[in-house]
Amino acid sequence: MTVTSVHDPSHREALWELEDAFERGDLVSLFGRCTVSYEGRAASDLGAGDRLVVLKPDGAALVHTDEGRQPVNWQPPGSEHRAAVREGRLRVRSTRSNPDETLTISFDRVHQLSAMAVTGGRNLTLHGSEEDLRTRVLERPDLVEPGFEPRETERPSSAGPMDVFGVDADGNPVVVELKRRRVGPDAVGQLARYVRALEEELGAVGGDASPAVRGILVAPSVTDRAADRLADRGFDHVALDPTSEE
Repeated sequence: MTVTSVHDPSHREALWELEDAFERGDLVSLFGRCTVSYEGRAASDLGAGDRLVVLKPDGAALVHTDEGRQPVNWQPPGSEHRAAVREGRLRVRSTRSNPDETLTISFDRVHQLSAMAVTGGRNLTLHGSEEDLRTRVLERPDLVEPGFEPRETERPSSAGPMDVFGVDADGNPVVVELKRRRVGPDAVGQLARYVRALEEELGAVGGDASPAVRGILVAPSVTDRAADRLADRGFDHVALDPTSEE
């Protein structure tokens, strides 16, 4: 893989590198002090600051700050990148026409510019997925608890499809929510919505008071807040890792 990297280039030097990189179809990263503006379905402005800009050959443009994993500004694939030097600043624009949108990044200074031909690795193979976890639960229901009997996967409800529906050793209905990684209170809230929806459904079908529906969260681990909410609602947590063979 050929990589071009320049440190503290002048605006003209950065422009030449960008034009060559766009022509080659390289992935480009720029780190420097810049302002960012967007015009399109709405409008936004981001004041001066040091930021990382990633320009992909498929037209995607991403502007990252020092916080979070999501870009603060972005353009989707299918946009077109252009660069110019205007009024003593390096201007990079990513535009698309349907809908009309323009992301403008104006650099006072570029600290680092890199361009590289990135290929391969587009087909992601996911290991330890929730599907792996579901397969383990269906093949070995006792991992949830002794006597658990799965009856249905992706069971529809007013709150959405449940991962696994079944009954426990005493015949009580059980909703099992599967998560492949450590989770917080949101996962408990999701499980609670499924439990409530099933209670309402079974109560309406039976014509009596809603039967008690148990909720079990299957995940490698949970946060302390999630554990407290599970206890408050009377739900259970089963620590199970989709990548484990035990």
